[in-house]
Amino acid sequence: MSVVSGRGGALEPQRDRDGSLVHVIETLLDKGLVLNADIMVSVAGVELLGIRIRAALASFETAAKYGLEFPAGTDTETLAWRRAIEQKDTCPSCGKTSPTAQLLEEFCPWCGWRSARRSAFRHAARWGRLSVLPEALSS
Repeated sequence: MSVVSGRGGALEPQRDRDGSLVHVIETLLDKGLVLNADIMVSVAGVELLGIRIRAALASFETAAKYGLEFPAGTDTETLAWRRAIEQKDTCPSCGKTSPTAQLLEEFCPWCGWRSARRSAFRHAARWGRLSVLPEALSS
């Protein structure tokens, strides 16, 4: 949604046409949605029924990032789980998300961007001036 000038200089909202159901679902899973509701039914000041609803809708990655509880029986030893909790960052070149270690120590798998840290390490290794082990670069 954007805002444009209307008649008399007043601002009027204008709907962008690039929004879609896929975009809404992607945003919901990326950011997450939490519902908290308390419903109480009372008659003459006497509470007859109380319902508490707590619901969260998020991807596993987002839920793990914010420490949401997972259902009993969730297998946290799977490859998908390890990928979900792996620290990720956004590539400054293409804007896509990749593991932080890969972006800093190797390259962006989407566009091939290489970090200055990686370039400095390769340059020092080429000229024999490497005084730090590669493992120390990641900390």
